[in-house]
Amino acid sequence: MSATIALVDDDRNILTSVSIALQTEGFLTRVYSDGESALKALIENPPDLAVLDIKMPKMDGLELLRRLRERSAIPVIFLTSKDDELDEALGLAMGADDYISKPFSQRLLLARIRAILRRTEALQPSGDASDAEAAQPLVRGRLTMDPARHKVTWGGKNVTLTVTEFLILETLAQRPGIVKTRNQLMDAAYQDDIYVDDRTIDSHIKRVRRKFRQADPEFDAIETLYGAGYRFSDE
Repeated sequence: MSATIALVDDDRNILTSVSIALQTEGFLTRVYSDGESALKALIENPPDLAVLDIKMPKMDGLELLRRLRERSAIPVIFLTSKDDELDEALGLAMGADDYISKPFSQRLLLARIRAILRRTEALQPSGDASDAEAAQPLVRGRLTMDPARHKVTWGGKNVTLTVTEFLILETLAQRPGIVKTRNQLMDAAYQDDIYVDDRTIDSHIKRVRRKFRQADPEFDAIETLYGAGYRFSDE
């Protein structure tokens, strides 16, 4: 079945051109010209992935993402203004999976969309015995990660993670005590030679910590090794 991509942007030219490009590549598309009209639709009928512009009237992309993350963990790519680092950092901190700066090439956007959809699909078991075994819950101390259900708990309390956050945490938790460099975490969460900088990984880590501290204010299982990377401790 073809994946459905939601496009939210007040620029009609972008909506039209990107929608045509995605449909040509076999995707289904839904388009929305403002955040208010998009929010209800994205929650009630979730697409496989959403592409959100940040600068929009009525409700901007940051507010749309904030409200969306209260109800949904669908993958999100942000479209940001060139050199607007504040918007990029805020978007990642609020739970976006990736961002692309305007002006952008449609080829790059397609590559990012495909990469995130592949990461999402990788978390879903296909049903054969080998996949069923690989999808067994990962238990590390108070942490339980269930890839088959994309479910994470800490001390029995649910913690909702995006696809990117899940993959980063899973990489750390698979080998407790072992330091993972930012490059290794990038490779785990961003495949297909797609470049992201250190700030992107750091923003995702901060977001994961914040979510776990909502469940447990004393959470400190993700350690920073300055100049080296991060590690997970299950002690």
